[in-house]
Amino acid sequence: MNLKNIFKIAGLISLITVLSKIVGFFRDVVIAGVYGASFESDAYFYAYQVPAITLIILGGLGGPFHTVTVSVFSKGSPGQKALNTFLNMTGMGFIVITILVFFSSGAIAQIIAPGADPELQRMIAEQLKIMSPVIFVGGIVGILFGISNVYDKFLLTALSPMVTSIVIIIAVLYAGGHYGGLVLAWSTLIGGVLQLVIQMPAYFSAGFKYGFDFDLKGEKIKKIGEILFPAMLGCSVGQLHIYVDMIFASRLPEGSWSAIGYANRIFQFPAGVLITAMLVSIFPTFSRMVGEKDWTGLKYYFHRGISSLWFVTFPVLVFFVFFSHEIITILFQRGNFDAADTFMVTEALFFLSFAIVFYAARDTLTRIFYAFDDTKTPFIVAFLSIFTKALLNLILVEKFGIGGITLSTVIVSAINALLLAILIKNKINLEFKKLIPDSGKIIIISVIMAFIVYGVKMFAGQILGDEKFYMALNVIISCSIASIIYLALAVALKVEAARQFWGKICGLIKRS
Repeated sequence: MNLKNIFKIAGLISLITVLSKIVGFFRDVVIAGVYGASFESDAYFYAYQVPAITLIILGGLGGPFHTVTVSVFSKGSPGQKALNTFLNMTGMGFIVITILVFFSSGAIAQIIAPGADPELQRMIAEQLKIMSPVIFVGGIVGILFGISNVYDKFLLTALSPMVTSIVIIIAVLYAGGHYGGLVLAWSTLIGGVLQLVIQMPAYFSAGFKYGFDFDLKGEKIKKIGEILFPAMLGCSVGQLHIYVDMIFASRLPEGSWSAIGYANRIFQFPAGVLITAMLVSIFPTFSRMVGEKDWTGLKYYFHRGISSLWFVTFPVLVFFVFFSHEIITILFQRGNFDAADTFMVTEALFFLSFAIVFYAARDTLTRIFYAFDDTKTPFIVAFLSIFTKALLNLILVEKFGIGGITLSTVIVSAINALLLAILIKNKINLEFKKLIPDSGKIIIISVIMAFIVYGVKMFAGQILGDEKFYMALNVIISCSIASIIYLALAVALKVEAARQFWGKICGLIKRS
């Protein structure tokens, strides 16, 4: 796949992901309007973190099952029996886990929310029992995601996560007020199953036929075993960070975990659109180049990928810092979601926003390790960071409350990115010094942009006032003016990503 096609696919995935995130935003707005930041929403967000480990973390785009499938099946012959063996082994393993979670939901609730009210723990257990089959669905979805990407069938893969959001929206709007938080659990289960169903056409159209195969001696299965389990452990360790946060949040006031969840969903909008879209499209290229030992090409695409991500994530950071309160007020403050809830989410989002730059670096470097079939190093880095996360929470939560939990996330992400950058030198010299010129320019113009955003925001605020409509208008005006100046400065300073972006805009204008 050439560079033009990579960025074309990244653009397609970005567009679809934007649509998916918009639907996801609407889902969260609907949930917030009906439940606010309350015991019922807390129970759902606590319980959902258990099945989410397979549906989103392990089986989602960029997760281990997706990543390993791309890495193994993009090299050499397709391997019909190997793929079916992988599906069968995954299905049987996750069925066992599903059964265990179903019958242990009460004990799990006490573990993940030890400081919570007993009634909240009961609600968590009840919702977790309903959603437990999602665990089985997640692993299978991840494999189908991966095989679809290997055969350049990105459309349904990118669209399918929207299904769960749509089901939840419909269910909450029509039944949320009558049947309480259980509506969230049942609609999540139905949405997860539909997400699996929608992946099936891509699997069959790629020429595969399902069979009850168990070819455990195959070369591809051995390779999957070598890299999958460390990758799963690495991502599971990452999920342990969330469980550490849940333990600390369970001792904070009612609605705290919901507030962190809402903040994270707002944060994940640009993170999902920008980071996931780029890495999903470029990772197969990383993998192929490692297989071909094209080190020059690997360095080139790494530099292009991470520079492009930083070019767009630094402005996002600036916007979040200055408009967290306005964004949350506009999106969520209605119905049962009041000003106190807005304050909690704002506090969480303000600190979390700084993580986006480190996420871009960490996730890109992780894909380089995966391309070398090395999942152990990211696992060790993630595992060691659990203790750092717990220690930082212990220090920061007492001082900053909810903000302390998200601030510790930022620090841990920065440490992880730095360690991965140091350790990747054992495999390849990625020549990080070549990133300095463009990165330095991006940081400088981002600081200039911050002053412009602040100035325009204050000036427009005095004229427009703080009504929701005018607040939204202020956000649009401030961000638009700042973005135009940011792009102009980046082009003037010859930032490569900016020049490419501007060239595409000029090309579109000429063609139209």
